[in-house]
Amino acid sequence: MRRLWILGLLAVLGGCGRYFAGPLRPAAQQASSVEVNDDASITFALNRLEISLQPMSDAQLNRQFVSVSAQGAASTNPYTFGNWTPPGEKWTPARFTVFRLKVSNYEYPKVFIDPLAITLTTANQRHYQALSFAQLYEYHQAYWQGRTGLGRDEFKDRTELLRRTLYQANMVFSGQESEGFVVFPVLPDDVKVLQVHVAGIAVRFNYTDQPSETTDISFSFEREVFRGRQPPPQLVQNNPL
Repeated sequence: MRRLWILGLLAVLGGCGRYFAGPLRPAAQQASSVEVNDDASITFALNRLEISLQPMSDAQLNRQFVSVSAQGAASTNPYTFGNWTPPGEKWTPARFTVFRLKVSNYEYPKVFIDPLAITLTTANQRHYQALSFAQLYEYHQAYWQGRTGLGRDEFKDRTELLRRTLYQANMVFSGQESEGFVVFPVLPDDVKVLQVHVAGIAVRFNYTDQPSETTDISFSFEREVFRGRQPPPQLVQNNPL
């Protein structure tokens, strides 16, 4: 009986494991008005207005900000944990869910997108609002160690990089392009399919400069989620730095 109990326990433990999420990719099913690109971005085109959304993996974000992503626990990349890994692990957990939003306006006198009106909905009906600079500032404030010296400098580095690289709620005038990051909380392990909704895109305005014509678009993404004691080799190869 004792032997059977041990064998049963080992079988249960052998079936246990953690979840490891792969990078987001465009889903197979998309709205007819969008086009999937080779870099995993999705582009909506309205004549000569183009709006693109690209999911950013931690590896991509670390390569983009390599100078602040290679100091282990002292890395100051505000979007990832840099090349830090928990002790004894080969896998760095995600810090946020990040997209690059790019707007190219060669059609209208001006276009406006409010990044805080962008939402994310999962296939299992979870809803998330894009995080504001104030929310991200507060999040990183919790990592400010000591409130003086090096901790203060690291906090300032993180928040200044956020300020420069988040998508800004500004008019995009004719002939201009604008881009920046849109950030959501890290997704639960059971999320495999999701949509990002960009609502209230203002393309025409009345005499009081209030939107008189708007449009909404949705981008669909998916990812693989693996379960095991260690991440699969393909994810380790793409792990940050």
